[in-house]
Order: sequence, then C-alpha cells, then structure tokens
Amino acid sequence: MIKRYLLPKLIQHLANPEISLIIGPRQSGKTTLMRLLIDHLASQGKRSVFLNYDLEKDKPFFKTQADLLTKIKLEIGEGGYVFLDEIQGKENAGLFLKGLSDMKLPYKFVVSGSGSLELKEKIFESLAGRKRVFALYPLRFFEFLDFKTAYAYEQKLPRYLRVEKAAGEKYLAEYLSFGGYPKVVLADTKDDKEAAITDIYESYLSRDIASLLRLKKSQELVQLVRILSSQAGQLINCHQLSSTLGLSEKTVKRYLWYLEQTFIGQRLTPFTRRLRKEIVKSPVFYFADNGLANYAAGDFFLQDLPALGFRFQNMLSVEIKNVLPGGSTLHYWRTKDGAEVDFVIDMGKRVIPLEVKLQSLSQAKPPAGLIRFIKKYQPDTAYVINLRLEETVVFEKTVIRFIPYYALSKALNR
Repeated sequence: MIKRYLLPKLIQHLANPEISLIIGPRQSGKTTLMRLLIDHLASQGKRSVFLNYDLEKDKPFFKTQADLLTKIKLEIGEGGYVFLDEIQGKENAGLFLKGLSDMKLPYKFVVSGSGSLELKEKIFESLAGRKRVFALYPLRFFEFLDFKTAYAYEQKLPRYLRVEKAAGEKYLAEYLSFGGYPKVVLADTKDDKEAAITDIYESYLSRDIASLLRLKKSQELVQLVRILSSQAGQLINCHQLSSTLGLSEKTVKRYLWYLEQTFIGQRLTPFTRRLRKEIVKSPVFYFADNGLANYAAGDFFLQDLPALGFRFQNMLSVEIKNVLPGGSTLHYWRTKDGAEVDFVIDMGKRVIPLEVKLQSLSQAKPPAGLIRFIKKYQPDTAYVINLRLEETVVFEKTVIRFIPYYALSKALNR
C-alpha cells in the first residue's frame, strides 16, 4: 500500500461538517484514499456507506436527493459518513450536493471528482462556503521514494538522499522517466508500466476529453499534447501551434485551458514589471506527471539521469507549486535577448528567483541569467536547485543559496 501524504489531512477534516471534496486526475488514487478513510472509521466503530456514480448498480441512487437519502438510511441509519465517488458524472452535481448540504443532515459527506469542466465550473461555485477542496495528484517524489524504500526512512528522506547519493539518483531517474501514477509505480516491469500509462492516457483522452468536453476535433488536442510534451518548460507560441494544428489561435488557447482544467498540467505566465526587454505574453507549460508527458512524447523508457534535464525542471514545477506561500504565484522570467530564470515566486512586494540544474555542481557559481535578474530586481534571496551542492554566496546583497532538490520544500517553508 502506498501511503499518501494527503490522508492525515483528510482524517482530520472528517470532524468538520463541511463537505470534503477530493479532486484530481483519473487514477491518481482518489478511490483508494476514500477506502482508507472508510477503514479508519471502521476501526473506530463508525459507520459509513460508499457509492460510485460510475457503477451501474449505484447510479440509480443518484437520481434524486430523496433516492440517495433512502439508500443512505438503509445502509447506516440516521447518522454516519457518506462517500460519493466520481460525482462529476452527475448532471448538475454542484446543485445536487448544495441541496444535501442545505438540509443540515446528520451525515458527513466525502465526495470525489476527476477533472472536468462540470466539476471545476459548477461544483465549486455551487458549494461556495460549504466545502473544503483537497487536491490529489500523482505521487510526489517523496511519496514515491518512501514507497520504494519500504518506508524505512520516513521523516528522514533528505538525510537518506545525502548519504545514499547513488541510490537516490537512481530512484530520481526512475521517477523522472515513469512518473508517479500509483498504478505505474506499483507495476513491476517496464512493459507493465507502459501498459498502465497507456491505459491512463487513453482513458483521459476518451473520457475526460471526448465525453466530458465534447470536443469535435479531439485529434488535434491529442497532437497538441504531444507537442507540449516534447517542449515542456519551453515558450508556447500559440500562433505557431495554430498553424501546425490547423486551428485558430483562440481554439489553441481554449485547448490549453482544457488541459489545465483536467489536471494534465499547468501554464506558467512570465514574470514581468513590464520592462521593454522582457517577454510579457508567451506562457510555458508543465505536465502534472512526467510519465504521462514521456508517454505522450513517445519517450517512455528509463533514461540516464543527465538526459532528463527538462523532466527534472518539470518535476520541480509541481514541487514548488505545492509549497507556494499563501497569496503568491509562480512564473518564469525571460528577456528578449535570451536571459532567463526557470521559476520566479511572486509574493507582491517580494520575489524569489529559482534556477534549476540537473547537475552535481562543484562550485557555487551563479548562472548568468540569475545574475541578470538579481541586478534588475534585487531580491533578498535566490536559489540554485541542483543534485548535491549545498552552499551560500552573496551577490549585491542577494543571498544565493545552492541547495539540493530534496531540500527545496523545507527551504521555501522557512
């Protein structure tokens, strides 16, 4: 069993009357997480009922709120915990859940939904003030590493990676190649992993895209995903993409938005104070899972670590997003003459630039793009994220910290 870091937070929220809404891509482990919550409740002698909208045997109970309550009362009586899985398939799901919440029933509802416009647009809006959202994505690197090391180093993975450098970097290469979908991580062989990611990829395209989004030109979207997967972290030229795909720029931008709504990835917009030499329009795109990106690019196999530089950058885009300070946003920075910084955390009055190097650096020499950024914006702190080097230097009053990738979360949470 893979332990998910989200589980303790969900257990804690069981005591809150708000709806616990678990969102995330298909096959990221939402149903398994709900089953673990049910097991936890059962160990305390508490009753619960689980219903999945995707199952034909359960679907009739979702027809009306009265039908659902009749079923709930039959199973657990006048109080307990109700788990509703894959709710995004229910028409007007947000209003359906809002009605249940407004009844002030003696039940705690835990609801899950995969990425879809129905979930994002209608459920969130309808449940304003009535729910707390928990996002479950494919395994983060530490979740993956905990599982691969049989939980022998829980709470001390950074120390393990400092000591077991070769083993840690072997696991890193595997993660960057195959990603963190639980089904893929649990598969033993490369062929099994490829079969698992194929199923996930095809399920996404046929269900979330074809069924939920009802796109008439889904093949063009498939081609767009392939192009993006081969250019992760690079500037997106919507005009060029529209020409390549035979679509209007407006449609290309809408498709990019669809990919974000279905949890496939995220766009980063450029950081700028509108200086004339800075790029102010083109976004970059990062995937939520490296395995899915590699599969889409036709490059799904275990590679040597040095060949995985862009995938390392892709992984860190997700890690940084997960630990962003409240109210801050993540961007990249690039000038028209080619100076760049991979990531910039914008906190309003304060900015933090981060440059990524998939290297075992031997000396703390700040990259030229980072120096350009520091001269322009004078941040108090900057980071160079690499494999092993831990050192601090100062340039024009900016403290530049060279840190290994596994120390990033702790550094940003200071």
